[in-house]
Amino acid sequence: MAGQKTDARDIYLGQRMAEERKRRSLTQRKVAQSFGMSAAQLQKYEKGINRVSAIHLEILSRMTGVPLSEFFTEIPHLDDVPDRGFADAEQRTFSSDEPWAGLAAVVVQHVSDHFDEPRRRDFGLVIDALQRQLSR
Repeated sequence: MAGQKTDARDIYLGQRMAEERKRRSLTQRKVAQSFGMSAAQLQKYEKGINRVSAIHLEILSRMTGVPLSEFFTEIPHLDDVPDRGFADAEQRTFSSDEPWAGLAAVVVQHVSDHFDEPRRRDFGLVIDALQRQLSR
């Protein structure tokens, strides 16, 4: 990863790597051999001097039994991207004593957020018509 300037995230990640390596009583030499590099190069990763590759981090994850995502817990954010990225907001599960209450709440929220007043009234008329049809 030559030429890429390191920052606080690299230092944090290097510290996490060293913590987990030591916690599992793995030597720098043992981990470095698994990475196919010298212990001196691994030491640069652990100090945040050099940026670690995703492949090497994945190898360490398997060696330590620590899920890859745990290495990034509490990593500093140096950008304005939200934690969940650009993914959709987490969906709520329907849980209610009345089986249709959750669905009704979601539909009402959507209609309120996306329909203007005339369209909301039209939607209400559709619901009334459905009720009349189902009551026959």
